[in-house]
Amino acid sequence: MSKSRSQSADMLALDNQFCFSLYSASLAMTKTYKPYLDRLGITYPQYLVLLVLWQQDDVLVKSIGERLFLDSGTLTPLLKRLEASGLIARIRDDADERQVRITLTKDGRLLKKKAQEIPHQMLCASGQSQAAIGNLRAQLSVIRDDLIRSNT
Repeated sequence: MSKSRSQSADMLALDNQFCFSLYSASLAMTKTYKPYLDRLGITYPQYLVLLVLWQQDDVLVKSIGERLFLDSGTLTPLLKRLEASGLIARIRDDADERQVRITLTKDGRLLKKKAQEIPHQMLCASGQSQAAIGNLRAQLSVIRDDLIRSNT
């Protein structure tokens, strides 16, 4: 086998794929979150929605989708489950009835207090320093934004 052919094959090795490192790290992250979120009675995607609402309550579905990079077809069932569990309310916007506003209920606001320790527990589980995680998060955000730009 020629050297260029060998290098090409190496480039296709699973362990050489950046995408696989991200994918498998994401799976491990979600698996690690699971017991903490199970105690709260929510899933990881529901947790992400709640993080958005805990930062800014009373927002349009569209805004949540933009923040989480999710389309309405993915987001709507999530929101319906959160509403059924009493954590959020979905209300038609007064200014434009085609838009739906999402607000936290009392239980949704109270859940924030119960979730306060999760970030610290996840940091400990990662074995990384807060600075290292911050640097990695910043790098991944740049990569994500560059990939989004390259697809438009």
